[in-house]
Amino acid sequence: MAITLIMPILIGWLAGLVINYLADVLPFTRRFSQPTCPQCDTEFAWKDYFLFRSCQNGHQRKIRLWLVQILLLAISIYIWTRPPSRLGYLVGLLLTIYFGIVFVIDVEHRLILHPTSVFGAFLGLIVGWLNWGLLPTLLGGLCGLLIMLALYFFGVLFTRIRAKRLLAIGQEADDEEALGAGDVILLTILGLILGWPLIWFGLVFGILLGGFFSLVLILGLVISGKYEKNALMLFIPYGPYFITSAFLIIFFPKFLAMIVPG
Repeated sequence: MAITLIMPILIGWLAGLVINYLADVLPFTRRFSQPTCPQCDTEFAWKDYFLFRSCQNGHQRKIRLWLVQILLLAISIYIWTRPPSRLGYLVGLLLTIYFGIVFVIDVEHRLILHPTSVFGAFLGLIVGWLNWGLLPTLLGGLCGLLIMLALYFFGVLFTRIRAKRLLAIGQEADDEEALGAGDVILLTILGLILGWPLIWFGLVFGILLGGFFSLVLILGLVISGKYEKNALMLFIPYGPYFITSAFLIIFFPKFLAMIVPG
């Protein structure tokens, strides 16, 4: 059994390296490039970078590197032993890499990049086609697009109303929006991946996840005494919650059975 796990362990470690590398360079260069230290902008030697060594100025690497590596090892082994029936191990792992890249970049930079979106659209179409067929895939993408467009414009309207009220009482207004254009694109891609009608469940569960963890964060701020009046307006990217929701639906059939009985 241990011998059969050598392959998913090696591939999983490589997948983690891919996610970490792209999450380190794409937000800054939008292309494959030499990674640099986020603290001093010193270029890493490739050997030092992939061995997780400190930069030349002694700055330690992010804990995120190890978290991603360990998590991808576990996911790789899981998909190897329980591959999605219609996707298989390699396509399932490729989908996981895409999820991971978007997740990390959105958490750290609050960005959903166009290069990842273009790749995600092609991958989503393939995954959806393999899983559900062409028509449910396209309907899922259209549903994700229309729903998120509606939520996006509602968010824009809410931001403008809030800004006017803050200006009316003499407070400085910001233009921070809960949802951005990148979220609209992401939900379109997740709609392709989940198909129709599962995109509804993916969207609702993602929103519930975001609301739950936002509530936990606010309660933590209150308990620790760090809560401020603007804490409720703290911007938390929703992309990671939508990705988590889609990941659970695709890779954990028992979870899917719980939210879609029968």
